[in-house]
Amino acid sequence: MKKLLILFLPSFAFAVCPVCIVGIGAGLGLSRYLGIDDSIIGLWLGALVLSLYFWTIDWLDKKNIHFHYRKILILLTYYFFLFLPLYYTNILSQKLEFLIKDKLFIGIILGSSIFYLSILFDKFLRTKNNNKAFFPFQRVVIPLSCLIISSLVVYLIIK
Repeated sequence: MKKLLILFLPSFAFAVCPVCIVGIGAGLGLSRYLGIDDSIIGLWLGALVLSLYFWTIDWLDKKNIHFHYRKILILLTYYFFLFLPLYYTNILSQKLEFLIKDKLFIGIILGSSIFYLSILFDKFLRTKNNNKAFFPFQRVVIPLSCLIISSLVVYLIIK
């Protein structure tokens, strides 16, 4: 019984917590229901998948779990489990042309790229300041700001 309770008690804080991930996922579902364009939803889905990936790698590192090709396997698994239901529920196009024409797919790739570049930008800024943040919550503010700005740019383009 004691071991079961440990699952529900937080032992330490993560940069991307599971509750936040579920909240983002629910928010994305609501966004689609409200009619927000798939390319904008894709931006946030791409960032979500990449944040799940980084969270998982951090968790595995803390548990000292290592295996060959773990980073690429985990990344591909997360994208697989994102795209598979989207494909089979006909949210993504059933034709191979979705790679260049599907707004959701392009948004996911763009969102993942923007999120990754924003993390690199945060790390770059930290190296310029003796591995310290320039302002509180910099690690959160920079990726979030980049995603918000990107969403606005995409919205203005498709409007």
